[in-house]
Amino acid sequence: MESNIIGILVTIIVYLGGMIAIGAVFTKKNKNVSDFYLGGRKLGPLVSAMSAEASDMSSWLLMGLPGVAYLCGIAEAGWTAIGLAVGTYLNWLFVAKRLRVYSQKTNSITIPDFFSDRYHDNSHLLSGVAAVIILVFFVPYTASGFSACGKLFGTLFGMDYHTAMILAAVIIIAYTSMGGFLAASFTDLLQSIIMTTALVIIVCFGISTAGGWNAVVDNAKALPDYLHMTVTRSLNEDGSFSQTGYGFLPIVSTLAWGLGYFGMPHILLRFMAIENEHKIKLSRRIASIWVVIAMTVAILIGMIGNRLSANGSIDTLFGAGSNNSETIVMEIAKLLSKHSFLAALVAGLIFAGILACTMSTSDSQLLAASSSMSENIMKGVFKMKLNEKQSMLAARGVLIVIAVLGVILAWNPNSSVFRVVSFAWAGFGATFGPVMLTALFWKRSNKWGAAAGLVVGGIMIFVWKFLVRPLGGAWDIYELLPAFLCALTAIIVVSLVTAAPEKEVTDEYDEVAKLIHT
Repeated sequence: MESNIIGILVTIIVYLGGMIAIGAVFTKKNKNVSDFYLGGRKLGPLVSAMSAEASDMSSWLLMGLPGVAYLCGIAEAGWTAIGLAVGTYLNWLFVAKRLRVYSQKTNSITIPDFFSDRYHDNSHLLSGVAAVIILVFFVPYTASGFSACGKLFGTLFGMDYHTAMILAAVIIIAYTSMGGFLAASFTDLLQSIIMTTALVIIVCFGISTAGGWNAVVDNAKALPDYLHMTVTRSLNEDGSFSQTGYGFLPIVSTLAWGLGYFGMPHILLRFMAIENEHKIKLSRRIASIWVVIAMTVAILIGMIGNRLSANGSIDTLFGAGSNNSETIVMEIAKLLSKHSFLAALVAGLIFAGILACTMSTSDSQLLAASSSMSENIMKGVFKMKLNEKQSMLAARGVLIVIAVLGVILAWNPNSSVFRVVSFAWAGFGATFGPVMLTALFWKRSNKWGAAAGLVVGGIMIFVWKFLVRPLGGAWDIYELLPAFLCALTAIIVVSLVTAAPEKEVTDEYDEVAKLIHT
């Protein structure tokens, strides 16, 4: 085996071994289901911030976003990044503290739990519907992570795509099922550090190999409309590019990515698990700064990749029916690894960073999905009587089943990480987002309105994605925005035409409001 491959492999093995070791360490800290799913609400400000953002970014940060910037130019990638940066800040500013206080008041340990507990829904209608939504959208989300792992190992070692996916799934399941939420959160902190280091290394090495920053910029300027924020490029079947205007509607549609944050269960759970709500301001600053820097660097990598393709350092990474543009970071890392054994070890850190992006999201998604199934469907809807040991076994069993479904869904090696994440992100944003905001900020909202919001948001995601958006023109809007607005409208209308919430529900809302301002 070549020395550069050995160096990369050594770093990756050390990284993966560390993840499993962390899972083993935290196994003993899970004394009950609340510990397994929410870590006993003991997360400090740094762990809260970085685990939330690491679980947020997924393989999208080091594969999807650089790939879009490399292939399509700055417009779509740039407006998406701006929307996400604003959404991150607003989510921490408005939702984090209120959800932390409210969920502790209602003693909720999952997002579906919170919806039912907020409205005193003893029928568990809300938690049941919310749990089904989590299962529907987290399976493809998890699948995108496994797909990223398959592409990574295939590019690096010539490994079979399907074998690589299964291997990644086994490792993620191992440390997540052992250590639960705390293991996922602390590995996410470590993974965020690795992701950051990988981004810095790629940019520094890439600019140097490209001939300097001026060479990168000059190459981008030479590509037709590549740097325009109001024009996007698309690849034709013959390998040429065509330019399309990126006007007001596409921009608003893309900025709507930011709305998704209000409904992301794996991020919202971090808010519920924060140890001290008074330190959320610090977490907000850390998270917001990191997100802005990380996404800016990811877009720059796409620019750098185009220059490296132009000067022959790497091959051109696109073609008819191909998603090879999403391997740009891997190609730069492979180029670095050829310099020396030490450089190969450093390149291995970049590959570990891609794994970190993937695993930090997949572990959180698997936990959220398994908690929904075991806590909200098995115990809530079907009234199954499970003791603590049985609940833990059920949680771990569901986690494995969901991972298997994710592998099956990602079986096609040509699936796009960016597109799959986009659809799942829209699903959560349009269903949970409006319900979460009205539950936290509108005293008059009731359980019927919340149920209507969940159902309408979920239906509209599929209707707009597969029936309306293909019509093109003014209808070509990211499905998150229209579905979010429809769900919000449904909550307001249904809440107003049905009976007002009971006095005990509104009294609890007032108590929480007082606690938030103390």
